[in-house]
Amino acid sequence: MSTKLFVGNLDFKVTENDLQDAFAAYGTVVEANVVTDRTTGRPRGFAFVTMSSPEEAQKAIDAMNGKELGGRALNVNIARPREERSGGGGRRDR
Repeated sequence: MSTKLFVGNLDFKVTENDLQDAFAAYGTVVEANVVTDRTTGRPRGFAFVTMSSPEEAQKAIDAMNGKELGGRALNVNIARPREERSGGGGRRDR
């Protein structure tokens, strides 16, 4: 099992420190990363939290999934590996 967690439905005011503090109750937080929009720099409403062991990650999921943080119920589960995307994006011929 992975130690990297996906945290969804985040309030836009929640910081990486807030996540660190919330998840530290369930083990050692290796990294907390709030995902931001590339162009605006504003939070996108989700984050990744890496715990130090799979057992701690599972404890954090059990405790934090559905729990409120910043007024919103969190969606916490194991992060899926990033999917490869084609770098295209150009126009298609009609």
